[in-house]
Amino acid sequence: MSVTHILGACPHDCPDTCSLTTTVIDGVATKVQGNPDHPMTGGVLCAKVSKYTQRTYHADRVLQPLKRSGPKGSGQFTPVSWDQALRDIAQRLHTIAQRQPEAILPYSYAGTMGQVQGESMDRRFFHQLGASLLDRTICASAGSEALAATYGGKLGMRMEFFAESQLILIWGSNSIASNLHFWRLAQEAKRNGAKLVCIDPRKSETAEKCHEHLQLLPGTDAALALALMHELIQNDWLDHDYIAQHTLGWEALRARALEWPPERAAQVCGLPVEQIRQLARDYGTTQPAAIRLNYGMQRVRGGGNAVRAIACLPALVGAWRHRAGGLLLSSSGVLPFNKVALQLPQLLGDRRPRTLNMSTIGDVLLHPGDAQFGPQVEAVVVYNSNPVAVAPESAKVAAGFAREDLFTVVLEHFLTDTADHADYVLPATTQLEHWDIHGSYGHTDVLLNRPAIAPEGQARSNAQIFRDLAAQMAQLDPAFAAPHFSEPDEALCRTALSGTAMDFDSLLIQGFAHIPVAEAPFAQGGFATPSGKCEFDNPRLAALGINTLPDHVPNYEPPTDNYPLAMISPPARNFLNSTFANVASLARMEERPLLELHPDDAAARGIADGDLLRVFNARGSHVCHAAVNGRARPGVVVGLGIWWRKQGANGTNVNELTHQQLTDIGRAPCFYDCAVQVERQAPASLPTSAQSAQ
Repeated sequence: MSVTHILGACPHDCPDTCSLTTTVIDGVATKVQGNPDHPMTGGVLCAKVSKYTQRTYHADRVLQPLKRSGPKGSGQFTPVSWDQALRDIAQRLHTIAQRQPEAILPYSYAGTMGQVQGESMDRRFFHQLGASLLDRTICASAGSEALAATYGGKLGMRMEFFAESQLILIWGSNSIASNLHFWRLAQEAKRNGAKLVCIDPRKSETAEKCHEHLQLLPGTDAALALALMHELIQNDWLDHDYIAQHTLGWEALRARALEWPPERAAQVCGLPVEQIRQLARDYGTTQPAAIRLNYGMQRVRGGGNAVRAIACLPALVGAWRHRAGGLLLSSSGVLPFNKVALQLPQLLGDRRPRTLNMSTIGDVLLHPGDAQFGPQVEAVVVYNSNPVAVAPESAKVAAGFAREDLFTVVLEHFLTDTADHADYVLPATTQLEHWDIHGSYGHTDVLLNRPAIAPEGQARSNAQIFRDLAAQMAQLDPAFAAPHFSEPDEALCRTALSGTAMDFDSLLIQGFAHIPVAEAPFAQGGFATPSGKCEFDNPRLAALGINTLPDHVPNYEPPTDNYPLAMISPPARNFLNSTFANVASLARMEERPLLELHPDDAAARGIADGDLLRVFNARGSHVCHAAVNGRARPGVVVGLGIWWRKQGANGTNVNELTHQQLTDIGRAPCFYDCAVQVERQAPASLPTSAQSAQ
């Protein structure tokens, strides 16, 4: 019997980016565990990734190329050879590109966060074609661009030093579900006397275990941040020296903050005035104080402004002077990867294709084309994403993918909602079967992923599929015969680090390496902005039509008489976006698609816990089950996601209800800016679609 232990990295869209150890017995992966030698992982994995072998060896996994044999959306396919699939796809794309390359659209996001399988050979392929560019906004761009406007980049305090903080504000994050290794550090700080405060519209598992929970209304975070500033000013809980030396625009921000006394913010946020005052007192008088900000709170119209307002707080009190003080939303600004060498944007030459926003893919695919928009999209290649399930206003997304004249190719592990609409489904490898290299947006390490096992069936890595497509295209266009289209995956890992101080050979041995980052990055200022300061007032935003100072921007959809409930749709604890929704053990833990309601809102509608209900607005209707479990606040419902649409009782999920309007900064979706009504459909005794789907 042959037993080996292979070092790898978790590929998923999570700030923890764990180092993995896969046990392989006679060529079969039997167990995936956290690497105990990696400090941030500490041998611990979440429930999702610890079951990763169930994903790799899933009975429903796509293991050979498939060609559509039924109507779009039916999920009816016939197996074909790789040669046939690649020839047909290359010919179709070449024909379109000869006429109008911008009619081809790649669609991908963070199904893997790897540099090689996520953004290397694919980018080279589409750059050579001259295809439309994709604005990848669906998760984080509002917060990321707001952070860059304030700090100069996606930068912040180091994760490990939260363990030394005396006050931690966990803002817009259910850390137990989505940032488990940070929660371990927060618990260490708590044992050492730190106070933990959760700011979240939902009484999450994290909120339950914090000392204080501010259960504000969705989309009101900037109002709360400005009220905290008001109290810091009024009580002189300020570090005047830090403000004078290391910030820009203080007087203007001061005037803005003084417009927001706690009484005003309490009305907007739906919070008790004293709770706001107490939080300001704690923040202004406790050092070191740290903020763990996450992306949930920026998924509203004013999300960018909210991130800017919160990001100003640490500079006001001098929290950056301490390594255990400051703020962390994302640390990915320190990643050393050579993306130009990986992606080769120079292959575009003088061409400047249009950019289409992935968050409005429903409208994009339904657009007939015109002089302003450009040509109608005729072909879409989807990988590392499941847009029919995860993109907003999904009825339009599904209608767009159902176009008979849209040529659709999907690289996937399973027949997802999106794959069901494909003309070709190409079997992709899982993380246990390919090379990749990873950074993190939560910590400051680089990790290498080695393949632990041979690919199952006929699966090929994403990079290999695009290499193979390029080889087919080379028979039609000699430009695709260039050597950069044959660079293998392991070599691409090395290319990702070319010109950097990182040593690939040490990664081969250890599996991870630390990026050298200062313990207290902004203790002496040195922000990455043009001024070198924390920019409270950013004059460059004016050219974009954005207020140069942070402010509260109300939601697009406040509750109305017809739709009196605000809906947010955070991820279910055992799913990661739509990934893992078809893993039976995890789906059983979630039971079925749920909508959490406050007891008062449920009672007013005659709804009991477990009842089948319909949640609806002008865009659509979603049928699921009621959870009257004490987690929702009055006036707010929580649609836990993201189940696949085909797992829903009426073939929908919560994105049937969300809209395609975009955030104030970053052109991102407003998933948590959504007004709905709810009505009872039937008592709890009816069977559930999620159970029958397993």
